[in-house]
Amino acid sequence: MKISLIQDQAIAARMALIVGADNFDRLFRGIQFDEFDGTVLYVYAADEYRASEIEDTLSLHISTIASGILKREVPIVMVLPQKQKQERDV
Repeated sequence: MKISLIQDQAIAARMALIVGADNFDRLFRGIQFDEFDGTVLYVYAADEYRASEIEDTLSLHISTIASGILKREVPIVMVLPQKQKQERDV
């Protein structure tokens, strides 16, 4: 299922409360919570560095927050760079 703009922004807003303004601006600039296929939440970050850091340090927080907003269990969060979304859409 595609994540709506409202859900996308709600997840981002709650993450901002957890990581703080400076880290949010550094890591979450250009982030998109895009799709949930029942098991995996696909998240697209601005670049590979940000994607890696978010997945390594914040995926559990994202999973918990997204589960509450989507009202479904989100066991896996996969954070990829935006460039892979463009390749996937083609």
